[in-house]
Amino acid sequence: MKDRIITLKNHVQLLSVVSAAWLLFWLAGLPDYYQQYSARSMFIFDLLVLPPLWFLIYRRVRSARPGRGLEVSLWWAFYVTVPLFFYDLIYCGYYLGHQAYFLNKYWYLTIYYILPWILFSPMGWIMDRKTAQAL
Repeated sequence: MKDRIITLKNHVQLLSVVSAAWLLFWLAGLPDYYQQYSARSMFIFDLLVLPPLWFLIYRRVRSARPGRGLEVSLWWAFYVTVPLFFYDLIYCGYYLGHQAYFLNKYWYLTIYYILPWILFSPMGWIMDRKTAQAL
């Protein structure tokens, strides 16, 4: 148990942080959960959110113990996608009545259910390889 990189406390903290972030983004998106903005504006918004998110995860992965970069990056990918997907499913899918069609209607959210897995996983793997080569 002592060797685990992610403790129960870490899980609770991560879930709390991403839940608070979702709530802030939800509030910022009112009244129509960003539907009031053009597709171009949302595309630019997505591009502006991605670099700080990537940098945050990069710093977390870089500070992980040697050989744990991939594990840390996968946990972060999980926490910035899965809980947020369920929050959006509850709000957009059920509360707003869009069911699974919310994935298309709110494409600017859907991007963030996929992109972290594509970006963070290789980052963790590459950092682990660099660490192993340096040893």
